[in-house]
Amino acid sequence: MKATLSLSWRLLRGGGRRGMLGTWLTFGAVAVSTALLLFAVAANFAFDARADRGAWRNPVAATSGAVAIEAVRNDYVRDRQITVVDLAALGANAPVPPGLPRFPAPGEAWLSPALAALARELPADQLAARYPKVAGQIGDEGLVHSSELVAVVGHRPDAAAMTAPRSDDWVVGVAPTKVASLKGAPTQEAEAYQVLALIASVLMVVPLLVFGGAAARLTVARRDQRLAALRLVGATPGQVVTMTVAEAVIVAFAGALSGAVLYGLAVPLLSRIRIGGGTWYLADLWPSPLVLAGVLVAVPLLVGLSAVAGLRRVVVSPLGVAKRETPPGLRFFRVVALLAVLAAVPMLSRGTSVGVIAVVIGLAFLCINLVGPWVVALIGRITAGSARRPARLLAGRRLVDDPRSAWRTVSGVALTGFVAGFLGLLSPGAFTPDPGPVQLRVAVPSGPVAAKVDEAAARLRKAGVTATVKAEKKLVVAALGSGVTPEAIDRARTALDGLTPGRTPTSEADDQHLGFQLLADVGAGTVVVLSVSFLVAIASSGITAASSVLDRRQTYALLRLAGTPLEVLDRARRAETLIPLTVMGGGAIAVGAFCAVPFMLGSMSVNGLITLTTCVVLGFAGVIGAGALSRPLLRAVTADPAPRPD
Repeated sequence: MKATLSLSWRLLRGGGRRGMLGTWLTFGAVAVSTALLLFAVAANFAFDARADRGAWRNPVAATSGAVAIEAVRNDYVRDRQITVVDLAALGANAPVPPGLPRFPAPGEAWLSPALAALARELPADQLAARYPKVAGQIGDEGLVHSSELVAVVGHRPDAAAMTAPRSDDWVVGVAPTKVASLKGAPTQEAEAYQVLALIASVLMVVPLLVFGGAAARLTVARRDQRLAALRLVGATPGQVVTMTVAEAVIVAFAGALSGAVLYGLAVPLLSRIRIGGGTWYLADLWPSPLVLAGVLVAVPLLVGLSAVAGLRRVVVSPLGVAKRETPPGLRFFRVVALLAVLAAVPMLSRGTSVGVIAVVIGLAFLCINLVGPWVVALIGRITAGSARRPARLLAGRRLVDDPRSAWRTVSGVALTGFVAGFLGLLSPGAFTPDPGPVQLRVAVPSGPVAAKVDEAAARLRKAGVTATVKAEKKLVVAALGSGVTPEAIDRARTALDGLTPGRTPTSEADDQHLGFQLLADVGAGTVVVLSVSFLVAIASSGITAASSVLDRRQTYALLRLAGTPLEVLDRARRAETLIPLTVMGGGAIAVGAFCAVPFMLGSMSVNGLITLTTCVVLGFAGVIGAGALSRPLLRAVTADPAPRPD
């Protein structure tokens, strides 16, 4: 074993300049995929951390031994939501809220740093007057993100704010609830983000795993030739496998460590992505030591397994590899597997478990990667049979000869096409609040509404706000008119604060605030997922294109020696990339769109069409650009047709 590992290390170091270039390509591919894989995994833990920190503001009713009363309402300033938590202790053993040094006393308020700064910045009659007795600031452990606006207000247990009925609509707030602790439970909003994060991770992780596996197959022809020669001179199958695993794992582990360092350097930039109304704490985006160790073990293991999977021909028939015999054709079962997964898609719905949805999407992803080489081989036979020019004939024959290698060049962009098709169909349209007349409404669940109308009108006059106040059923409605300034709206909100205990004045736009925020975050998440996918796709195309040139350098050199112009070779190389990309890219987009149909809300939006069009343009441009970058390498390897020892 020691001698085998020593030989592996010597072969890795002594592969020659171009052999080492292939090793560096594998190293770069693993580093990029590891960094992006850590981001995809860490995103789920980040949303989980947010959900845990915000859970205390979603009270769970006590079955016995209540120690406090908790209620939640949403207020607004400058079109930003303020989460107001009303608390009342039921005894001396009331728990300390997260982020506070003690339980708030009746009448005092604790503000988040962002809300405290805003209260100092704005005139008192627009915000600060709502919290006349500020006792301190809320710490990070009680906040979802650093820019969140939160106020914790203390009350007596018998205060009207803690006894008056409130709406049970979680979008508006939470009615007064007797609780045994302040642990709470994740809100429906947090759970929605967790579901979206899981789906986004699947859409990112599967291409990354495919890319990482493909990294082990880079320069596969050079390695097959070398290992086949060793088999012919007496190396055992076990020695061949050990050498391959050792070489792949050494390179992959070094690449994985570099990828972890690269991700660590990128965390400060990633933390600035605004989701859920704010940016991220750095600790949220940094995975735990256990997760980091798992990724650093899993990535080299995947690369090693992928490398071993490509050794069947070498172990079974080294002479066939040395003679460059064409491998056996691919089987149709690959297509059957994809059709079987797609048959299950119509059975999904918006009520299906998120785990089941993630599994089906992931299987569809993997089946596209499975069926890709089979389709490429079919495309190659059609291309070669219909060729009228030498470049097209060379491209077709190459696709037939090694469809797996050709698929690796375009697989990244094709899988990104699946992501674009899925997200493009689900992309929300451009929704904006209605810019019509502003009306602030305050619910009056009990008591005479007329008296509240008179009080509201008096408060608004005192604040210098022009408004028409009237009663509508159990509501006090203050019509501020059209074109009213944000300053006037906030003065009106402050003036009407406390008109009805436990109720805040809200407009129709306020009630839709969460929906607009969620739609905006879906759009931002789409950009993030597609950005990661395209980064993987372009990196994959560039690395595999360069690797393909190195693998076929002797073939290219001999064709040049036989009189084939370099331009013909370059056109053939472009054709063997763009032809399968057109077919498989379009097919992947169609499959992605088909998988998204059960979750559509209405028809496809203009944003979705723009997303798809942009992805198609960027995909083709990226592949063409990646191929162009490897053209100097093609010129270099064809300059000397003599066989090389590496």
